Amino acid sequence: MQPLNNQTEIALLISDFNKETAQAISSLPAWYFCDNEIDANDCAQLVLQKVKTATTSSLYWFEHNNEALPQVGDLNIFTNWQGKPLGIIETTDVTITPYNEITAAYAALEGEGDKSLAYWNKVHWAYYQRELADTPFQCNKTMPLVCERFKLIFTAAHPLQTRATNEK
Repeated sequence: MQPLNNQTEIALLISDFNKETAQAISSLPAWYFCDNEIDANDCAQLVLQKVKTATTSSLYWFEHNNEALPQVGDLNIFTNWQGKPLGIIETTDVTITPYNEITAAYAALEGEGDKSLAYWNKVHWAYYQRELADTPFQCNKTMPLVCERFKLIFTAAHPLQTRATNEK
């Protein structure tokens, strides 16, 4: 996950979300998935298709960047690589899991490739090596991962059923 700063389009998305849900949110974090254009755009499309419902960063990344861990109920704007906001997701579950304890069922929730654990291991191991390259941390098979499940609650193109609608 990489933070972004595209304030005009982000403000418009938040305004549309507030109108649709009768909320009064003034700002939300905005970021894209992954660390390269192809994967970031592919993952964003998987979220829009409701195929990708999880994302996983190393706990070391959060520690190195002094970032707070995600919490259940957090709302985030996800974007494409260019920073165009595409929608809002809500965190539904957060667990810390060692790399070597990721299950095939969880890997499938990430929705990438063939959704297998073998594919997940291949692409995520390479990702964590890049993610931790300029940190004092190193990849290892028991490193703690922040496993975040989420649901898509709003899109820039058109609103989906939202949290506020579900609560009525």
